[in-house]
Amino acid sequence: MENKKNIPLSLYGLDAPTLTEVLSLPKSFYGKQIYQWLVKGVSSFEEMTNLPKSERERLSSLMSSASSSTIESSESDESGATKMGIRLHDGKIVECVLLIDKKGRHTACLSSQVGCAMGCTFCRTGTMGLLRNLSAEEIIEQYVHLLGVSDQPITHIVYMGMGEPLANIAAVTRSIRYFHEKDAYNISLRRITISTCGVVPGILKLAEQKLPVKLAVSLVTADNRTRDRIMPVNQKWDIMALKRALIHYQRLGGKRFTIEYCMLGGVNTDEFSAKKLSTYVKDMDVIVNLIPWNPAEELPFQSPTEEEIDHFTLLLDRLHVNYTRRRSRGQEINGACGQLAVPLNKGLEYELMVDEEDEE
Repeated sequence: MENKKNIPLSLYGLDAPTLTEVLSLPKSFYGKQIYQWLVKGVSSFEEMTNLPKSERERLSSLMSSASSSTIESSESDESGATKMGIRLHDGKIVECVLLIDKKGRHTACLSSQVGCAMGCTFCRTGTMGLLRNLSAEEIIEQYVHLLGVSDQPITHIVYMGMGEPLANIAAVTRSIRYFHEKDAYNISLRRITISTCGVVPGILKLAEQKLPVKLAVSLVTADNRTRDRIMPVNQKWDIMALKRALIHYQRLGGKRFTIEYCMLGGVNTDEFSAKKLSTYVKDMDVIVNLIPWNPAEELPFQSPTEEEIDHFTLLLDRLHVNYTRRRSRGQEINGACGQLAVPLNKGLEYELMVDEEDEE
């Protein structure tokens, strides 16, 4: 039997020359063939029919092409969203979601960590704590699993599942580059969104890389005291440190980004909150994405009423704040923003965040 010591857990994220090397393929074009099969979502070497039978048998005895598997899937009759539970090689579980907007565009909402260390008090994932980071391969495989249940190409990706993407930036950016590869999925970088709760070093590193993906920042409130209480990240990088990083990000070439504003009933929807938000977004090219809080029974918040939302948006209109109202997709299957939590791990959730206008 061949030595499996140097065999990777997963083949996803590897280019054809690397596949040829790590699998000890006798001919270099076999690597290209395997790469093409992987992109199609084929998970068994036996299905790679243009490889010689002897090579298929040898590779099958070495490993599986993917390191994860789907353990459950639920679909919403209302929105068409699909949530999947993915078991990783070490038994840990993450969730990912396929979302479909009103224009029929298919978006993959991917997790970047098992759990999350940020501890945002309105987010179910935050109750899990951080179990570990995901590798780039494990992030890519979520997309592949979602491809298997999608009846259309998945044209957009949002890193808004479990975890803080900028706390695992190396794996996240590596997976992005793979998704963008012409010979892989050829997804435009402007159709990929990274969401952060405000990890300043990650924003600065993203700015340095000049990777023209979209950025979404979960602000929730522009009042330091309130944000300290509901988002522990603010105690390390407060709203002004965050704003300085965002202005620096835009000066280095970042385009307009999104402020995610999760509306918490009775917490951040009054006149004081509107004025704070208006002052905060000045001097930045930004659009505020208003998202009603998605219910989670174990968390001490409530969704705002329609009257509360209408009053808040009226205040924002008067203050000339550029905003859009979003309808949560996947809420009915606990697949909306802040709802991801895997009981088998201990706890984990998201939101479709694609611009209304078509991207390049």
